[in-house]
Amino acid sequence: MSDIATNRKAPRDYHILEKYEAGIELKGSEVKSIRLGHINLGDSFAHVDRGQVFLFNCSIQPYEKASHTQHETMAARRLLLNKNEIFKLAAATQQKGLSIVALRAYWKGRRVKIEIAVGKGKNKGDQRDDLKKKVEDREAQREMARFNERGK
Repeated sequence: MSDIATNRKAPRDYHILEKYEAGIELKGSEVKSIRLGHINLGDSFAHVDRGQVFLFNCSIQPYEKASHTQHETMAARRLLLNKNEIFKLAAATQQKGLSIVALRAYWKGRRVKIEIAVGKGKNKGDQRDDLKKKVEDREAQREMARFNERGK
């Protein structure tokens, strides 16, 4: 499973509660464009509508060598999940403060998969706490490396 694109903002902006793997319904020119790496999940999110899940704000650039018909860059694309997963996602989004965000796109065999997650939005204080914890962990790792170097 090789990553095609990742949403680096999602872990910063959301507490990730539950992850799901979803297929995505694509046209041929979209798949060829994704093979070239022309996909952006920056602000992507999913929404449950009438028993189906759709991915919004996922940018797939047009494939240059496509025929006379091109796909729409920012179209809503249907995600392929089983019924139980859709019910769980629909129930989760009914709760206040929870939303469905796209985390990454990757290849699984010959198919493109999207990893989506139910997330609860972080406030600025939570983001600062995460940043402080990351810096402290990095400094602790450096000190351990220095200590181990002296012992040799």
